[in-house]
Amino acid sequence: MPKVAKELSALGLKNLPPGSYAVGGVAGLIVEVSPTGGKTWVLRVRTGNKRREIGLGGYPSTSLAEARQKARAMREAIASGKDPVAERQAAKAALLAQQAALKTFAWCATSYISSLKDQWKNAKHRQQWENTVTQYANPLIGKLPVQSIALPHILEVLNQPQADKDDAPLWDCKNETASRLRGRIEKILDWATVHEYRTGLNPARWKGHLDAILKAPSKVQKTEHHKSIPYMEMHDFMTALRKQEGTGARALEFAILCASRSGEVRGAAWEEFDLNKGLWTIPGDRMKAGKPHTVPLSKQALQLIKSIEPTVGTNLVFPSPRGKILSDMTLTAVMRRMQLEAVPHGFRSTFRTWGGEQTAYPRDMLEIALAHALESKVEAAYMHGTQIEKRRKLMQDWADYIDLPSAQEANIVLLKTANG
Repeated sequence: MPKVAKELSALGLKNLPPGSYAVGGVAGLIVEVSPTGGKTWVLRVRTGNKRREIGLGGYPSTSLAEARQKARAMREAIASGKDPVAERQAAKAALLAQQAALKTFAWCATSYISSLKDQWKNAKHRQQWENTVTQYANPLIGKLPVQSIALPHILEVLNQPQADKDDAPLWDCKNETASRLRGRIEKILDWATVHEYRTGLNPARWKGHLDAILKAPSKVQKTEHHKSIPYMEMHDFMTALRKQEGTGARALEFAILCASRSGEVRGAAWEEFDLNKGLWTIPGDRMKAGKPHTVPLSKQALQLIKSIEPTVGTNLVFPSPRGKILSDMTLTAVMRRMQLEAVPHGFRSTFRTWGGEQTAYPRDMLEIALAHALESKVEAAYMHGTQIEKRRKLMQDWADYIDLPSAQEANIVLLKTANG
């Protein structure tokens, strides 16, 4: 039996330096004093063949008398064959299980989305996440405990009838939306599992699970390409575009010359340009793939940038009248004023078709110009880095092709240029 130390007084307790001290009065009861002066009660005891250290609280919230009382109660429980530590652990596990049962899918969805606040590319992306979950998932499973969500619930969400589509299932009539929704539900449930709010396999997983029940997206979705202008008509279009006034028209012209996305151009900042080297380097946080992308500027693109006077109060190259980033509809509005059905993004397709049909440039170089990811990381790095000047030649040929009124003449010149 442990030796019972001389009983410590309340006054003696207050003056103890850092260290561990026997309290006395109850065998194994000690007080641990931290370097900062904090005091914690600990009962050292043996239960069965295990040596335990059981925390009894801190001083002064637990007084010296209360610590001795707790210690005696613990020793009495152990003497009767109980294991207070095991009982505590079981009680804690039961409490966690009870708390987990109260976590609803909607609560987990909100918490997961909030946890990614520093990873969203923009507010619009977060809004899309919230909208799909709020509109399609929460009305059906939002109030359910996340632990109870199973395959039937997932199928109910993905196959819910759509009134605007004659009650056709969501998966069949709005498959792109449904596919994104499924992936988002899967991520939310994975997050809940990691945080121990649920256990078991994810009922929203696709491979080896839902793919055996639902039609593959490729069998359901109808591919809708962005409406574009044939490359043979680019000279006439660009001639008309250059007659249009306004920042939106200049931004669209620059986007076409660089084969860039609308958002990349609308958010372009002056510090991204090296006008001496004729380079535009877009930071990774503004790129769809999340990686920096360098665009070698053609003479026409460089001339356009140099012709723009910086706007006071903003570092944007193509700011709105209020000095903010242009709306994503601004470039589309320019084309509507020109009475065209094509959309700005379609010019990337025009560039790609021109490059594939009218030049001898490698396919991978065309894909890099569009900032598309290549399967080979080594090749992608090579194309981005050492082939900047070859890609500059590609962009110059594209700009020159647009400036030539004769498509036939451009075809002859460019094929020779690309090969030589």
